[in-house]
Amino acid sequence: MLDAVSIGKFVATFGVQGELILKHGLGKKSDLNTVKFLLIEDKAGAKIPYFITSAKAKTNEETFVMLEGVSTKEQAQTLTRKAVWLAEADFNQQVSPSSTIALIGFLMVENKKPLGPIVEVIEQPHQILCTILTGGKEALIPLHEQSLLSIDRKKKEVHVTLPEGLLDVYLS
Repeated sequence: MLDAVSIGKFVATFGVQGELILKHGLGKKSDLNTVKFLLIEDKAGAKIPYFITSAKAKTNEETFVMLEGVSTKEQAQTLTRKAVWLAEADFNQQVSPSSTIALIGFLMVENKKPLGPIVEVIEQPHQILCTILTGGKEALIPLHEQSLLSIDRKKKEVHVTLPEGLLDVYLS
């Protein structure tokens, strides 16, 4: 299966012709002009490809999307609240470098020691949580002004200082 990155979810339908509103974290207005398909998570957690017939940016966080085979409001309604993913290559073309989800794939480093790759970014009001894979397990690492030291975009590294014992919670 191809590598994919979660970019958001369908939050509502628009009109009566099956148009959907995609709320995304790409960090910029995006009409998904180079994207041929979206992967939509179904009930079983599988990602099903849907081909895009049209897309138009609404705001920096929302895009109107029409999908092949979805031509009524009722059909579109079945896709609302579903997670939407982009193939990794499409994600890399569409994401703004300043967007928080652009950190997916970066290596988290503490005191020059690699902790693991960032596989998910969760935005919260006062901090960002990064899910990393470390020691074969997932760990949630908070990013805020006390923990984030620097971001090296060329090396694709996020340098942090973590509270003592945080990783022990996940690795024990």
